[in-house]
Amino acid sequence: MKLLLFGATGMVGQGVLCECLLDPDVESVVSIGRGTTGQQHPKLRELLHNDFLDFSAIEDQLSGFDACFFCLGVSSVGITEEQYQRVTYGFTLAAARVLARLNPNMTFIYVSGMGTDSSEHGRSSWARVKGKTENELLRLPFRAAYMFRPGVIVPLHGVKSKTKLYNLFYVLLAPLLPLLNGRFPNYVTTTEQVGRAMLKVARQGWPKPVLETADINKV
Repeated sequence: MKLLLFGATGMVGQGVLCECLLDPDVESVVSIGRGTTGQQHPKLRELLHNDFLDFSAIEDQLSGFDACFFCLGVSSVGITEEQYQRVTYGFTLAAARVLARLNPNMTFIYVSGMGTDSSEHGRSSWARVKGKTENELLRLPFRAAYMFRPGVIVPLHGVKSKTKLYNLFYVLLAPLLPLLNGRFPNYVTTTEQVGRAMLKVARQGWPKPVLETADINKV
């Protein structure tokens, strides 16, 4: 498979990139971001890009992919709803619309979150924005699109969050996280499981377009 990856420097993206590079079925990975991942691998090519609302400058390099793993995202903590929507909805749809036009046979997998509001009318603003983003993605003419809604994600293999508060949370709960993952499969997963599930769904599909944490752990 030839893969396109957004958000490879974030916690989820780091884990997904690791699994992609380990998978023998993956021929190549192109990572798109504002900065580099710091990794070097024969399968990996990094494409630097600054404007995530306009991909015209690199459009000629965005075709010929089998799947896109969109792991780019931002926490709603400490920012306005407008800022959150700009990244969560704006960046995602700007990329997805270009990719759907250039890669009609592509499978697009979007990392959303547990509690996303598909109705777009709930009380939580972040959940409404996530729901709107998911709904728009599912309307695009991809071969297939899947929404991953993980809950708590345990970082493995040296993966770290870019959010200091989350890193503190993981450090404090590190001894308990493996136990929580085994005891609460409907709420807790790992970066490794997310990455492997995305690869398997990209290859084989899944019976429904939205995968909750329990689905991710079953794949």
